[in-house]
Amino acid sequence: MNDITIFIFGIGFALTAGAAFAFMWRSMSFVFKELDKPRKIVHPEMKDVQSGEELLVFELKDDDQDISS
Repeated sequence: MNDITIFIFGIGFALTAGAAFAFMWRSMSFVFKELDKPRKIVHPEMKDVQSGEELLVFELKDDDQDISS
């Protein structure tokens, strides 16, 4: 290899490394901005339920009696 080929390879490597770093930096800054935004995800079935409203609760109590006897 001659000096010009090594120089072109070095420039190409530097450009590729710089572009990869810039892309990573921009992507992570976008991710951090999205994580800073407040969001409250509500389940579709809970849209109509107001805060503090009492919900129906079902408790299954296990009886120790044997049904088969």
